[in-house]
Amino acid sequence: MRRPLPTREEALAILAAKRTRPQRRPPPPAGRALNKTLRELDTRFGQGPGALAARWREIVGPEVARRTEPVKLVKGRNGAPSSLEIRVAGPAAAIIQHQAQDILARVNLFLGAEAVQKLRIVQGPLRPSVEPSAVKPRKRAAPLDAAQEAQLVKGLAEAPDGPLKDALLRLGRGVLRRQS
Repeated sequence: MRRPLPTREEALAILAAKRTRPQRRPPPPAGRALNKTLRELDTRFGQGPGALAARWREIVGPEVARRTEPVKLVKGRNGAPSSLEIRVAGPAAAIIQHQAQDILARVNLFLGAEAVQKLRIVQGPLRPSVEPSAVKPRKRAAPLDAAQEAQLVKGLAEAPDGPLKDALLRLGRGVLRRQS
């Protein structure tokens, strides 16, 4: 005897209760798998040019850092010496050339023994950097006296309220401060 087919509602109930394929799991995060490999590479090859650039001022000193910046660190192949390329601002290249051994010694002290054997000097413009001593705190401007402020407000009384009037007030205050 043949079995009757289920109705549409019964078929939907059966399909909702049973899954025909196993649910797919999302892949694990890539960082988890790469952590071990990255740690091994870091111990094998040491710190890279990013750490060198971040601490360049500490490594070579403020005078040399003002005139130079590290560009790239080239690892030697098959036992060839590795080299550090630095960019030097124009006429300071001759001075930096004379200090090359000191710079190499300081860089090797930071990166590890014999990490860099050659120094390659390239003349060119340096990226602008903000030195801590160059940043000066801004002085707060002294307020206007009451008579000048009242005269300024009276002069702008006809102007409609809004951003234009506020900007004109700030401009007027700045001009009056400069005059006094």
